[in-house]
Amino acid sequence: MNAVEREPDGAGFKIAFRAIPGGLRAHVVGTSSFETTVASWRAILVEVRKRRPDVLLLIDELRGPALAAAQWQALVEALSGQGLEEVRIAHVKPFGLESVEYCEIFAREAGFDARVFDNETAADLWLRYGGE
Repeated sequence: MNAVEREPDGAGFKIAFRAIPGGLRAHVVGTSSFETTVASWRAILVEVRKRRPDVLLLIDELRGPALAAAQWQALVEALSGQGLEEVRIAHVKPFGLESVEYCEIFAREAGFDARVFDNETAADLWLRYGGE
């Protein structure tokens, strides 16, 4: 199973998964909201548990109002202990970082190896070669 695409009923987003060297690429498109973000991460968790990747490249093309810092913190808390701590995560927001930097801060504080980027090339390089 290499490529998978899902459009959960009423979720307000579509998500496509495909294998990349050493990991998993997830591409999310749709309407941004706290509920959509949580639902998309739940879908990502399902694939991570199935495939057990070392790295996750998330291309996040959700459009709409940015999540507040408290919402990012709630999301990170909900994801803690679910298995993502073992995966190096690059979260790409090609339309602008908005407030997603809060997600990186909270994720790193919770023990995730995660960074946010505004372009896929930089994210891919970080996943492959590391660095701060």
